[in-house]
Amino acid sequence: MTGPALSLRGVEKSFDGFAALKDASFAVDAGEVHALLGENGAGKSTLMNVACGLYAPDAGEVLVGGAPVRLSGPRQAAELGIGMVHQHFKLVRPFSIVDNVVLQGRGAGRRARYGASVEAAAEAIRAQGAALGFSIDPHARVDTLSVAEQQRVEIVRALVAGARILILDEPTAVLAVSDAERLLETLRELAARGTAIVLITHKLADVRRFADRVTVMRGGRTVATVDPAKTETAELTRLTVGDAPLSTVGRTSRVGRRRFEAIDLTCLRRDGAPAVDGASFHVRAGEIYGLAGVSGNGQSELAEALMGLRRVDRGAIQFEDAGQSVEAASPSRLRAYGAAFIPADRYSYALAGGLSVADNYAIGRVRRGDYGPVGWTRRGTIRSDAAAAVEAFDVQGVRSLDQKAALLSGGNAQKLVIAREFGGEPTIVVAQSPSRGLDVRASAAVHGRLAEARDRGAAVLLVSEDLDEVTALADRIGVMSGGKLVAEFEAPFDRQAIGRAMVDHSAPAHDAATAP
Repeated sequence: MTGPALSLRGVEKSFDGFAALKDASFAVDAGEVHALLGENGAGKSTLMNVACGLYAPDAGEVLVGGAPVRLSGPRQAAELGIGMVHQHFKLVRPFSIVDNVVLQGRGAGRRARYGASVEAAAEAIRAQGAALGFSIDPHARVDTLSVAEQQRVEIVRALVAGARILILDEPTAVLAVSDAERLLETLRELAARGTAIVLITHKLADVRRFADRVTVMRGGRTVATVDPAKTETAELTRLTVGDAPLSTVGRTSRVGRRRFEAIDLTCLRRDGAPAVDGASFHVRAGEIYGLAGVSGNGQSELAEALMGLRRVDRGAIQFEDAGQSVEAASPSRLRAYGAAFIPADRYSYALAGGLSVADNYAIGRVRRGDYGPVGWTRRGTIRSDAAAAVEAFDVQGVRSLDQKAALLSGGNAQKLVIAREFGGEPTIVVAQSPSRGLDVRASAAVHGRLAEARDRGAAVLLVSEDLDEVTALADRIGVMSGGKLVAEFEAPFDRQAIGRAMVDHSAPAHDAATAP
C-alpha cells in the first residue's frame, strides 16, 4: 500500500435542513479493498457521492493522491481516475452497451478516443469484461439485460473509463453466489495491481473475507475503522446497528390450499428463445415458496410474468380463489385477486421518485377510489394514512410527507413499498430480491413482514439469487436452471444439493417429493 489514494475529511452535507453527513471522514489506500458499512441512511452512499463529484460538500475536503481538490462534477472526478458503480444504475436503457460507454462524460468514452471505429470501443469492453470473467456483447441493448448483467456493464464501463479509484455500491447484491465470489476475487486482483477499491456492502462475510479495512458509519458520522480479520462478526454487527436486538423468522406448519399456481408457463425473449420454459409450480396459503437459481436462468422473467409486467406466451397462471385461468394479466387485474408486488428494481417499477412519499403510498388506493373520485380525493385522509404507515413500518428519513420518494435511502424506499403493498393484508405476495442492497436491520424488517404475511395465510413467492435468504425464509424451494424448474426441496434444506441443482442444467425436475 502506497498511501491514501482518496481521502475525505470532516465532510458535512445537508438536504433541506437535514444533516446527512456530520463531520464524516474516510480514506482508502492505493492497493487495498476498503469496505464501508452502515445502516441504510447512515450516509455511506452520500459520502461516496461527494467523492465522485455528484454532491458538493457543505464543509470538509476531498483529497486525491494527497492533494486537495474541488470537484465540479462527475466528469472532473472521472478525469482524476475516480469511478463509481451506483446501486441504482446510471445506464441509458434503450441504448447499447457500447453507446453507453461512448456517452460517458470524460474523453475515455467518447468516439474521439476511439477514432472513427466504435468497434474499437466495443473491443475495449470485451477485453475488460474478459478480464473480469464476464462475457459481454457490446452491441446488446441495455433494456434486454437482466439486473445482474447491467451491474456487470456498470463495472466494466467504469474500468474502461480508466478508474484507478473504484467505488462500488452493493456490487454483489444482484449476483449469484458463484458470480459474487468471482467478482470479489477480481476486485482483490485489481487492488493487487494498485487500484483503490471502496466496497459499500451489507454482507459481513464478504467484508471479513475480502476487505483489508472496514469503516463503519452511523447517523452520518464515522464510527470506527477496524481490521475485519481481527474483529468478530458480532462486534461488526454491533458497530453497524447498535445494541438493539434483531427479529428472527421462524417457519410455520399452518399450510392451506393452493392459492395460485403456474401451469407450463413459457415466456419468450425478443429473439424467440424461451426465457421461462414450461415452468410449473404452486404456492399454498400460509407458506413461503422460494425460487432460487443462478442469475439469468429465467427467475426474473418469471417474476415479471407473475407481476403482469411480461407477456405469457404459453401456459397459464391459475388463481384458486377466482377459479379461472388468467393469462397475460395486467398488474391491476392481478391486484383484484389480492396480489401484492415487491419488484427487484423498486425505482423503475414500484416507486415514482418524483412524487411525494404520501402520493407513492396512496397511489394504488386512489386508483381504486378508496379516497374518493379523482379530482376530489380526500388529501387529509391520504396524509394521515401515509403518516401512520411511515411510523408503523419504520420508514426513516421522511422529514415531510411532501418530500420526493427519490430522496429516501434504498432501505427506507423499500420499506415504503412494503408499507403500501402490505397495507391491505394481501392474500398473494410476489417478492423479487426484497432485501437487495439493504442493511442487516432493514433486511430483518423485510423478512419479518414476509413472515407475517405468510402467518396471516398469504401465499408468498420469494424470488431471490441470495441462497442464504431463500433457505432462511422458505418452507419449500424450487430451483430454476435454463428457464426450467429443475428441482424442488422441502425444509430442512440440503444447501449443497440446492447448489448442485442451481448449476446442473441436466438436473431432473422435482428432486424432492412434490408437496400436495
